[in-house]
Amino acid sequence: MARLNFHHLHHFWAVAQEEHLTRAASRLHVSQSALSTQIRQLEDQLRVRLFEREGRRLRLTEAGQLAFAYAETIFTAGQELVSLMQDGGTQSRQRLRIGSAATLSRNFQENFLRPVLGQSDVQLVIESGSLDELLGRLAVHKLDVVLSNRAVGAEAGRQWRCRRIARQPVCLVGPPLGRGRRFRFPQDLATCALLLPGTNSEIRTRFDALCEELDVRPRVLAEVDDMAMLRLLARDSAAVALLPAVVVQDELRTRRLARYCDVPDLSEDFYAITTERRFQPAVLKDLLKRPADEVLAP
Repeated sequence: MARLNFHHLHHFWAVAQEEHLTRAASRLHVSQSALSTQIRQLEDQLRVRLFEREGRRLRLTEAGQLAFAYAETIFTAGQELVSLMQDGGTQSRQRLRIGSAATLSRNFQENFLRPVLGQSDVQLVIESGSLDELLGRLAVHKLDVVLSNRAVGAEAGRQWRCRRIARQPVCLVGPPLGRGRRFRFPQDLATCALLLPGTNSEIRTRFDALCEELDVRPRVLAEVDDMAMLRLLARDSAAVALLPAVVVQDELRTRRLARYCDVPDLSEDFYAITTERRFQPAVLKDLLKRPADEVLAP
């Protein structure tokens, strides 16, 4: 069998990262036609298709994902070797690339990252988007970790490592009720105006099931997918909001909002999703070791 052409493999690695032939060619300072020829030659040698076209973007096939995983290991190891030889393996600055699901609480993200905020030797790159979009970027190692409030399982050709890093009860919060008054659950659900997560939320699905079980018809003022917007509405209206306490931790601390009650058997899980990699940023390893109560603490 002919020896693998590592020059072609490196160019394949760049195209897989960019998902675009023209951008990869510009990055590598080669012509698009030359790069396309090298990819075809690599496919001929491996006897598989590595890419399939979706519009203007190039997506890895299942075989391409496997080849990319090997290429990532090979060239990341090469970069580490250079670093080791040049400066003893000590890098002046670590770069941590984080994807955050758009529905995730901003307070939770800040709490999770607090140990490295302001550290001069750590550069954070934070991207927000749908979970599917972020997992696509994680699969080709454009992200180091994805933070989500939804677990993921294995997919064809992809083995996600999904680690629960915290769990918190979901509660009802609203303006302070005044001395001697209290919120009665579930009786007051039918009479107050409610701010709820959107219908695609697992919290909402379980809350609706609980209301059905209790034979309660809540009066919904607004349905909000984005937790940051839900926080603002909870803070600036007189309505009662259903959310994890971490979303409004500052308002609870300053008593602008009050925590009426925890909803029975309703909680939100927070996950860190990574892929199997030989080299994981040391700063990420440290963040994932933190206990759940510390991650949730304001």
